[in-house]
Amino acid sequence: MDLAWQFITATRVSVFLTGKAGTGKTTFLHKLREETPKRMVVLAPTGVAAINAKGQTIHSFFQLPFGPNVPGQKKERRNNFKMSEEKKRIIRTLDLLVIDEISMVRCDLLDAVDAELRKYKDHSLPFGGVQLLLIGDLQQLAPVTKSDEWRLLEPYYDTPYFFSSKALRDLQYVTVELQHIYRQQDREFIDILAKIRDNRMDDAAVAALNRRYVPNFEPDDDAGWIRLTTHNNSARNYNLKKLDALVNEDERTFVAEVERNFPESNYPAEEELVLKYYRKPKGGEAGRFMTTTEIAARINNDMHAISPKKVAMVMLRLGYQPRRTKYGRGFIVQPRDYVEIDLASESLAKKIIAEEQKE
Repeated sequence: MDLAWQFITATRVSVFLTGKAGTGKTTFLHKLREETPKRMVVLAPTGVAAINAKGQTIHSFFQLPFGPNVPGQKKERRNNFKMSEEKKRIIRTLDLLVIDEISMVRCDLLDAVDAELRKYKDHSLPFGGVQLLLIGDLQQLAPVTKSDEWRLLEPYYDTPYFFSSKALRDLQYVTVELQHIYRQQDREFIDILAKIRDNRMDDAAVAALNRRYVPNFEPDDDAGWIRLTTHNNSARNYNLKKLDALVNEDERTFVAEVERNFPESNYPAEEELVLKYYRKPKGGEAGRFMTTTEIAARINNDMHAISPKKVAMVMLRLGYQPRRTKYGRGFIVQPRDYVEIDLASESLAKKIIAEEQKE
């Protein structure tokens, strides 16, 4: 990580920062945002990724139309969206462009970024001479490539991936791979994840996973289990089923407040978010909200898509003290909307507070 930091902060060399999940790529980005004096912009290919990176989408920032960017096409097609003078000024003074989740960026989109930067920076240099920090893992999400669009692009590119970009091939950049995994401590589990990632599963790894399999397992709703699904619709349907099961409870609908041009496809939650207020059947001073998705919240004038764990961390920042509850160590907030949330990682929350106090 120190090597990548030196390249980004002390030179103008572009960097592809990669590594497995949990190796510190996002932490590196947050530290860079806080400490670098360089004028930087953080972008990502999708709305969710942009929210997580606390940036904008590539299409939004450069005001690019959707669809394939075929090399040699007339420039008028990209210029149908007029760019503001303020946006032009930002680009002209830009030192560092960060693109998170680069594995999802298609080659033609990266070339469109190159064209926009050359237009307002140095036309003779790849990406207008702007230093790039490309963050991502090529063994995670791949770029979305529809067959009809790829038919238009295939004559010009070897693959849909970002590294097939014509501009990137003209750019001298270094690759730095982070290898130490901070997110997991269980060595056996780390090894199994690595085998799955590299398609090297063996009998021992399969047996270790199968030992965890419990046929017909149905977790207690109050036990805090997390259900993972392969598609958003599956998760949404399951959450709605559980929400509908809460009968005779107070239901409230929160309508999103949308500022400026923010595409509906990038919303961090439903435009109308339905929550139910659940009171403990045996009395008590508090209840809890059941939600079908992450919560869209404004904290210190910043918009966040936050999970219950994040809510708990924010509550710690605000001075609330965790206590033991029926659902584990958590919070009871008074006197307005009573919300009880599991505090999954008090130590991590305290670490965040400590970091903020240093600023």
